[in-house]
This record gives sequence, C-alpha cells and structure tokens, in this order.
Amino acid sequence: MSDLSFEQMLEDSLKTIHNGEVVEGTVIDVKEDEIVLNIGYKADGIITRSEYTNESNVDLRDIVHVNDKMEAKVLKVNDGDGQVLLTYKRLVAEKGNKRLEEAFNTQEVLKAPVVQVLSGGLSVVVEEARVFIPASLVSDIYEKNLEKYAGQEIEFVITEFNPRRRRIIGDRKQLLVARKAEMQKALFERIAVGDVVEGVVKNVTDFGAFIDLGGADGLLHISEMSWGHVENPKKVFKVGEKLTVLIKDINGEKIALSLKFEDQNPWLTAGEKYAVGNIVEGRVARMTDFGAFIELEPGVDALLHVSQISHEHVDKPSDILKVGQMIEAKVVDFNGADKKISLSMKALEVQRAREAQAGTPAPAEVQDEQPAEQAEEAAEAPAEAAEE
Repeated sequence: MSDLSFEQMLEDSLKTIHNGEVVEGTVIDVKEDEIVLNIGYKADGIITRSEYTNESNVDLRDIVHVNDKMEAKVLKVNDGDGQVLLTYKRLVAEKGNKRLEEAFNTQEVLKAPVVQVLSGGLSVVVEEARVFIPASLVSDIYEKNLEKYAGQEIEFVITEFNPRRRRIIGDRKQLLVARKAEMQKALFERIAVGDVVEGVVKNVTDFGAFIDLGGADGLLHISEMSWGHVENPKKVFKVGEKLTVLIKDINGEKIALSLKFEDQNPWLTAGEKYAVGNIVEGRVARMTDFGAFIELEPGVDALLHVSQISHEHVDKPSDILKVGQMIEAKVVDFNGADKKISLSMKALEVQRAREAQAGTPAPAEVQDEQPAEQAEEAAEAPAEAAEE
C-alpha cells in the first residue's frame, strides 16, 4: 500500500503551473470586480477587474458569466492568500502587440477607438494593446483642441513599433494627406474654368472665404462675393455653409471662385432702367472731393458730380450729403460699355420746377442744360475713385 496520503495523491494528480504560463479555465464565480476561474490546479485563479480591462467602472458580471471558458496568464502562483493571480488584459495585450507588429510590417490601415485624449496626442487601443498618436500626426492641419476625437474610431498606420520600450506610434496624418492627394487629382481632372460647382465654406477671412470643393480649396475673394459691395465677408458667410460657386480661374493648384454669375449681372438690364432722362433713387455709397458715388442697386454705381448736386456752389459733396443717405436724381449720361452712369440732382430740380410751372409733367427727354465741360469732367472722373 502506498505511503502517500490522499491529499498528496490528489495534489500530484493536479497540474503544476509557473509564473508567465498561459492557462485555460472555467469561470466558477463572478463578482463586480473579480472573476474566479477553475484552472485545474489545487488553487483557483483570480482575475481582478484591473487585470481584466482598462475600464475602471465596468461591472464584470455584465461581461463574464459562470461556465464561460477563458484563457489567462499567470502573474503569481500564490498571491499570498493561497490563490493564483491571473491576468486576462495582459494576455490580450500581448496578442494585440503581435497584431500591431504584423500591421507595422505590412503597413496595414487599422481602425480603433480613442480611449484617452492626452496633452500631446491620442491613445487608441487595438486588442488591449495601446497605440499613441502624437498631436502632430493626428491631422494634416493644426488642431489646438483634440477633445473632439474622444470616443471616436479613427484610422491610422503603425510607423514605429518597439513594445519593449512601450513605444508604439500611430500616424493618421499620412492617410489624410494621401486621400486628399487622390481627391485633388480627381477634382482637377473633372473641373474647368466656367464650371459651376458645389462647395462648403471652410474658413472666412477679411479678404475672402476658402471653399472646400472636395479635394482642394478655392478662394472666393471679397471682390467676387457679389455684384455689389461686400464690406465684411464674416458677416455674409458662415463656416460649414454650402455654396454654389463659379470657377473663375485655375492656376496650378490655385482655384479662384466667384459668385458673380453673368446671368445675374445687373448691367444686363441697366440700359433700360437707367436710360438718360430717367429719375432714379439711390444710396450715397462713398464720396470724394469731386463727387459722390450713388449705389443704384448692388453692382451698379453712378457718379453725382459735385457740380450737379445743387444750383448753389458746393465746395465738396460732404457739405451737403452723408454716406448712407437716400437721394433722387436724374440720369444725364449712360455708358454701358464702360459701366459709367452720371446723375444730376440739379437737372431733376430744374425739371420739377418746370413741371410745377406748367402744371403738367415735362417730357422725360427734357433735360437741364449741362455745360459740356462739366459733363465731360464727370464722365472722366478718375477710375480709381470709382473702384473705392
């Protein structure tokens, strides 16, 4: 008969385990923060919540159930209480590291959730293995605040793999740059000057707006935003707004855009609306020493020469008029080719005086006698003043 006791024979029948060994077992109990595993050893294995997952608030009873089969790695054969301390998280991380190493070697594009936003970048997890994406490699543009990426799934490639130094680096930027290059190539292959395309306002500055055309940005200069005058683009456009724009010019990778569609050109109908003899109303848009420019409608300005403001002598327009003031005047000259219109308040005053005297309206063609040299002086006002 054997000299071994029953307990010794039972212990000998059980397997032996070592630190770092991977074991398989069956879940025999689950608590909120602990899993008990039968691993065929004289003592049960314990997996704490911190050794199961990186999430601190998870209830293990929602994830693991009695009779589940699990693999784990031995941390300590005896944790001091006679139990075997196991880790599930680190085993999965090791497998994740192998996965990352393969992806690093093949430059495979990975997709994983952002689990933490750090001061210097983002932390993502692939099969419990952490990857750090530096802020400079998160996007192809500078982003001051990375909080918007929290919880998002993002794509990246592994550009540095050194698990011993815990240095596994991901790069999202190169993917964005490559995709934009493809989109840019496709965009330039399909667009041409004169095309009308859809875009989204990406950025608004004092001098214009940059419009994302899907592959490249186009510049909508302030001078091309309207047939009229735009003082502040930021009061007209908002980031994210969709626009239908005209491609005015393409120079290399630079695209010039416009909202001045030719079929909406106010000068197409100006000849009829502002024919010589017509009485018109307009707003004083700006003034110079030689006259005031009157906005008849967006994109159509007319010159009211200082000599045509009143029968009385006027030194300068600002003595009589104010910017923003609405005035009535008579069209005394129209030059559609050069987009020049001359007005006269003095001629309108004469016409109304004659109408009042006669008791009936005078014919539209009746005009105040305007000295030829005054009409010529008004018509030849400096071009740069008209463009102010």
